[in-house]
Amino acid sequence: MILEIRLSNFFSIKNEVVLDMRAGNGKSAQMQRLLTNTFSYNDEQILKSAAIYGANASGKSNIIKAIRFCVSTIWFSHTNNENVIFDFVPFKFDGYQQKPSNFFIRFVIKGIEYEYSFSLTQKEIISEELYYYPNGRRAKIFTRNENNGTTKSEIYSFASAIRKPLDVAENTSRKTLYISRASQMDREIPKTIFRFFAEKIYIGYHTDTSIIERLFQFNKDVLLKALQIADSDIVDIRMLKQYVPAKTFSVDMLENKAKMEDAVQTQLIFLTYHKRNPKVPFNLTTEESAGTVLLFYMMLTIIDAVKNNKIFIIDELGISLHTKITEYILNLFHASDSAQIIYTTHNTNLLDFNILRKDQIYFVNKKDDGSSDLYSLFDYKDFRDTMDVEKAYLQGRFDAIPYINDSAENLKTIIQ
Repeated sequence: MILEIRLSNFFSIKNEVVLDMRAGNGKSAQMQRLLTNTFSYNDEQILKSAAIYGANASGKSNIIKAIRFCVSTIWFSHTNNENVIFDFVPFKFDGYQQKPSNFFIRFVIKGIEYEYSFSLTQKEIISEELYYYPNGRRAKIFTRNENNGTTKSEIYSFASAIRKPLDVAENTSRKTLYISRASQMDREIPKTIFRFFAEKIYIGYHTDTSIIERLFQFNKDVLLKALQIADSDIVDIRMLKQYVPAKTFSVDMLENKAKMEDAVQTQLIFLTYHKRNPKVPFNLTTEESAGTVLLFYMMLTIIDAVKNNKIFIIDELGISLHTKITEYILNLFHASDSAQIIYTTHNTNLLDFNILRKDQIYFVNKKDDGSSDLYSLFDYKDFRDTMDVEKAYLQGRFDAIPYINDSAENLKTIIQ
């Protein structure tokens, strides 16, 4: 589970923003009625979902983009060569391009809480830290600060949790996160951390052929049930594998040679069968609606997430889907034991205190200096649960909406 994420100096994010998945202390009837939207951990209530609202170009997608970048850096940094430029952009104004960008996450694996953070520029890792709470007290696993000296023993500080930690440090460049390299070198705690990010966090729904095939094989019956609950008349789905000739291109930089080779790509074809005539197949990709195709692939990931208590982070949840379908997806997470979903959306119909608690609703607003600010509806202590939150949002009570001057005079300047 994720307890908290902090980000600064990524894309339109300038100063630190905090996404806190720990529930607020509100005792209102509405918040108590939606206790199933939370789960218990160490005498705290943790949110199963967090919605992020904001105007176009406010930066809400940059929240997801920054999280995606940081998680993928953990996945892949051990493969980086010395010429790698990290694929993000720091805040472009006020000299922030010369400052490091920062990521912090607090999370729990098998009942043990961890705090992991790193800072970097587009060219190199600057610092990295990992702490945990094995006995309820905060303890260091390692810290790293590349500005502390030139030798690994000056740059790194270790407790006793990692076996032969300096051996890993000697094999960790400034393009690589220590946690990624240590996992690769078979160190137990780093492997546990790496597996959490690799196996427990979904950044969007799966598009990889091998994973889709595996998820479909394991969850076909559940997927059909989930689609039928969503008012689909699909009664069966079958998967076919097609092997398509392809070309692979590779370059040998040492010998200055390039070569193209024949290869075979695997394609999956899904055929759907409907209640009207269960013998007539429909090609999912070409003959079903965009919403059905999206729901099919999204549900494969969501079913795995809610069954196995994983975290699903997605930008623009609900695009091409009916409001009721999007609400159904949220209800799946709220019915799980401890699965979590963090999402952005423009669907204001979900701004309903019968669906979401105040502490589950976040807003992103573009400030005068061009930076994005993230804040929670829970911070508005004077906004009561009996009020119409959707109406208040559209009226601009919480900012985070576009202010459009579409007077007749302004419209005529466009038309004429």
